[in-house]
Parts: sequence; C-alpha cells; structure tokens
Amino acid sequence: MSVLIYTENEGGKLKKASFEIASYAKEIAQSLGTTLTAVTINAEDTSVLGNYGVDKVLEIKDDKLSTFNAKAYADVISQAAEKEGAKVIVVSSSADSKYLAPLMAVKLDAGYASNAVALPESTAPFKVKRMAFTNKAFNITEITTDVKIIGLSNNAFGLKETNGAAAAESFEGKAEGDFAVNVSAVDKATDKVSIADAEVVVSGGRGLKGPENWGMIEELAGVLGAATACSKPVSDMGWRPHSEHVGQTGKPVASNLYIAIGISGAIQHLAGINSSKVKVVVNSDPEAPFFKAADYGIVGDAFEVLPKLIEKLKEFKANNA
Repeated sequence: MSVLIYTENEGGKLKKASFEIASYAKEIAQSLGTTLTAVTINAEDTSVLGNYGVDKVLEIKDDKLSTFNAKAYADVISQAAEKEGAKVIVVSSSADSKYLAPLMAVKLDAGYASNAVALPESTAPFKVKRMAFTNKAFNITEITTDVKIIGLSNNAFGLKETNGAAAAESFEGKAEGDFAVNVSAVDKATDKVSIADAEVVVSGGRGLKGPENWGMIEELAGVLGAATACSKPVSDMGWRPHSEHVGQTGKPVASNLYIAIGISGAIQHLAGINSSKVKVVVNSDPEAPFFKAADYGIVGDAFEVLPKLIEKLKEFKANNA
C-alpha cells in the first residue's frame, strides 16, 4: 500500500503545487507507515520530487496526453493507483485537479474531500479539516471509503524538503478519454508569475480609473515577485484580460499575501480571495467593504500611496540585498 499523488506540470516543468502536495502526502505516508509514489504525465525532470519526500515516480509518456483531458487523465492515474494499491491519493486544488478528482473518485469508488487545509486529524477514522461555505468556515470531514482522495488547498501546507531520492519507473496506462477535440496551440505569457502558483498577488480595481494606469500595479508586482490580478468589472470593461480576473466567478486565490488596490470588495470578490492568508487593501473610501475583511488597510489615493510604497520597498530590497 502506498500514498499516491498526481503532480501537475506545465510545459514539462513541475508546478510548485506539486512539491507542496508531495510535502503534505509524505507526512501522511509516514503516519501510515508506508511509502509515497508520484504519478507524472509527460514531465521532464522528475528527480526533484525526491527532495520533497517522494520514494517512487511512475512516469507516463504519451503524446495523446500532451494537453489536459480529464477523462483520459482520470483513467491512467486511477490505473496507477490500483497498481500501487494506494488507499490515499492527494491532488492539488487547481482547476484541472478539481475536474479530475471527482472522475477518479467514481472510478475508484473513493471519497473525495476538496479544499483540505491541514494534515488529517486522525487516520482511523480518517478525518480531514477543509474549507467550506466559500472559504468562510472550516469543517471536519470523515472519509469512510476504502480509498480516499484529498484535494489540498494551495499554500495551505507549504514546502518541506527532505533531500531524498526518488526511483523512476515507466508506466503505461490505458487512456480512454474523448480525443475527438484536439488543442492545436496554447499561447501563454512566459514572463509573468502564475496566479495559481503565486505566493503574492497584487490586484487592481476600478479605482485605478483606466488601463493606462496599470503600470503601477505591474511595477509593484515586479518588486514583490508577485502575480497581477484584477476585479471582475475591470476585466469586463476590457482593461485587463479575463485570465487575471479573480473572485468567486473568476480564479480563486490562496496566496500568502493579497494586495487589493482600488477594489471596493464585492461579496463575490471576497469569496474568491478569502483563502489568502494576509489581505492588504488600499482604497480612498473608508467605508469600502474590503476594509472589514482586510488584515491591513490604507485609506488613501492609490496614485499617492503606490509610488511611495514602491519606493520604500525598493529601498528595503536594496538595503537587504
């Protein structure tokens, strides 16, 4: 019996979330007295997984799986789980994994607990703490099925290096997904931090008054090594691409630090970023709803506050280089 993880990659490079679920799953494996196996699909360098506790890597190489296909991925990962006799499977909370995990649960007759934020409180019975009610509360979920699937919330556990080594093994699963629709090309910005993987997110709203003022957001993000994001009205007006829209109806954010500039704080936006650990808001309206949810707030004009904040951060980095 082994604990199994599915490690996502982008363009062959493993994502940060893959190292986090490896760190998390390793501790579960140790508590169960077993080993940790990772499944990769068309990943390039899998040896690094050994540094995060993985004992064995099942490498799947299949040109048909070069782009994400939920049913096909569920097929091959479930087959890997059956091969390893895995009773606990851990995936991330990415959009792909949230699509994938329920399909795997059906195939394996498994229980699925999404949005987990901590190690299991107990393994007999198997109980895990998870977020609920659009991240406004926590609950303790007991999984009673023989096979258990956990979706770990991003940035909920962190990375823990073990300096181990993982043995690589080729695995050929039988993918039976629908391949009638093919992705011919995917164009992505390569010089920006992904919102899904970012530990810091700088987000702008209508308070910035127009797309021509977004340079301040990008400069602040550059200083902090952060991803840029925006509110729904901003993307709806075409100021920023929809890929940067965060909130309940956009991309969820679970960063360590979320900085909101000129965003009032509609309930849908707050629901989507509530998992972020520290929230900072800059707004000229002292009655903006975001202040009630923020850990730190600055009442002031963004066009005055941001240049000073950027200047001070640059000074701080220069003095601590």
